[in-house]
Amino acid sequence: VQLQASGGGLVQAGGSLRLSCTASGRTFSRYSMAWFRQAPGKEREFVAAIRSSGGHVYLRESVKGRFSTSRDNAKNSVYLQMNSLKAEDTAVYYCAASSTVILSNIRSESAYAYWGQGTLVTVSS
Repeated sequence: VQLQASGGGLVQAGGSLRLSCTASGRTFSRYSMAWFRQAPGKEREFVAAIRSSGGHVYLRESVKGRFSTSRDNAKNSVYLQMNSLKAEDTAVYYCAASSTVILSNIRSESAYAYWGQGTLVTVSS
């Protein structure tokens, strides 16, 4: 699976962005998808995940109520809607895919075998 993330950019605090991640291949619906981010000088961290069916969504505590994730299996795409953005949301955002993730490791980088190239989100305060 090859992943292509897009939609990053510069936005003022309080604004919104929608990230997209499009996957190649015909088996996208079998993969759980996730978003991670890495801020300058920090380790990469989990942001959101959505199971293959789209029926279960998991969010980082600090983004609950502001971010949401969804997927369109017909378009081989997953999305991260980010509202009420804060300066601390500034990071490179990565999408990732896994066909083997389970609930206990859904927030772990190591659970995801496939990664997109990242898209930069900069929130100005």
